Amino acid sequence: MEDILFYIFAAGTLLSAFLMVASRNPVNSAMFLIVSFVGIAALFVMLESYFLAVIQVLVYAGAVVVLFLFIIMLLDVEDSDKIRPKIFTIVAGGLAFALLAIGVLGLFASGAGGPEPELPMRTAASLSRNFGYQLFTKYMLPFQMIGFLLLAAMVGVIYISKKGPTASSDEPEKE
Repeated sequence: MEDILFYIFAAGTLLSAFLMVASRNPVNSAMFLIVSFVGIAALFVMLESYFLAVIQVLVYAGAVVVLFLFIIMLLDVEDSDKIRPKIFTIVAGGLAFALLAIGVLGLFASGAGGPEPELPMRTAASLSRNFGYQLFTKYMLPFQMIGFLLLAAMVGVIYISKKGPTASSDEPEKE
């Protein structure tokens, strides 16, 4: 039964990720991204990593996608529908997909991976404590840098979305 659930969640995640990339409407793409994140969270639950599943849903499917939706709403969606991908973009995407497929097939064909040894069972509290300790000690700088990067992206989108100066009634007209 676990194998069947894995294949269902994995196929749903891959399908929604593909539809996210292939969709022409940015709002639909954001919705497919949410479905993909929920599928990944379901896979985390199957791995008995409940903390990561909850974080996946709360942080990514909740906060980040809502931020994406706000940015999409600030931008002019009608203008983005007129943009057509150039032939170079299509060829580069196809080449990247072919290289990825060759790499994955080569990895499976080599058989070098093999099954992982089983780890001893640990309690959820110790896993969460270790995760938090690593996040706020060893990985604190990358964590803060990602926060600043998201802030800079949001400020940039707000700046781009401005239509220009608007004349207010308080300012005298210049001749």
